Amino acid sequence: MTGTSTAAAVVRAQDEGERRWWYGGGVHTWKVTAEESGGALLLFEDSVTGGKSSPLHTHPADETMIVLGGEILMHLAGAEHRVAAGGVAFAPRGMPHAFLVLSATARLLCMHTPGTCEAFYRGASEPLAGSAREVDFARIAESGRVNGGIEILGPPPF
Repeated sequence: MTGTSTAAAVVRAQDEGERRWWYGGGVHTWKVTAEESGGALLLFEDSVTGGKSSPLHTHPADETMIVLGGEILMHLAGAEHRVAAGGVAFAPRGMPHAFLVLSATARLLCMHTPGTCEAFYRGASEPLAGSAREVDFARIAESGRVNGGIEILGPPPF
């Protein structure tokens, strides 16, 4: 059986991909964009330092986070779970969640399916060459309302 797809083949080495500084802290390295996957997914690596946390939020895509290095505390629907290197956390679409980096640094591989949230991340980040800014949750929340359907529910629950 043959068929056509709007997705492109993508191969990137470990350090390849567009790099962006996320206003919530950390550097995203884009591995597969929504456009490249025909909207099927968004895949990026997130390199973060200890103490970084995300606000409590939901989005219209399933999110899978694989901890490549370090350790995080994952808040999923009111329960907290420690996830160390080699572990995985899955937040189904619509489930309130947040994370906190427990180790000095962490590397996370984050996949959204479908790739509907990319516009939010682009709106709440800037090319790595730009200067780092303080976390502006109001701007991040506004990005969610305008792009990608991510809803910021409140500050980090930690």
